Amino acid sequence: MIFHVRMDVNIPLDIDEEKINQIKLKEKMYSQSLQEQGKWRHLWRISGEYSNISIFDVESNEELHNLLQGLPLFPYMDINVMPLNRHPSSIRESDI
Repeated sequence: MIFHVRMDVNIPLDIDEEKINQIKLKEKMYSQSLQEQGKWRHLWRISGEYSNISIFDVESNEELHNLLQGLPLFPYMDINVMPLNRHPSSIRESDI
């Protein structure tokens, strides 16, 4: 199942800088692991915002939910999920 996911990060201004730096490092390691596994297929930054657009390729809604909840920055995120289906006019076979 393919999902378009927008993640907007909202870190409180009063949070300890060292704590948030540790969380960001864990976030990077976690996201790169999911990319290496092929579950997080694409990751794009939205210019001018602390946000990203991502494409996930997972087995189920529940798997996506669990992966997103596992993000170290999850408590500071607003997340919007949109399920995607291959368009019948697409010429790219990789558009699962």
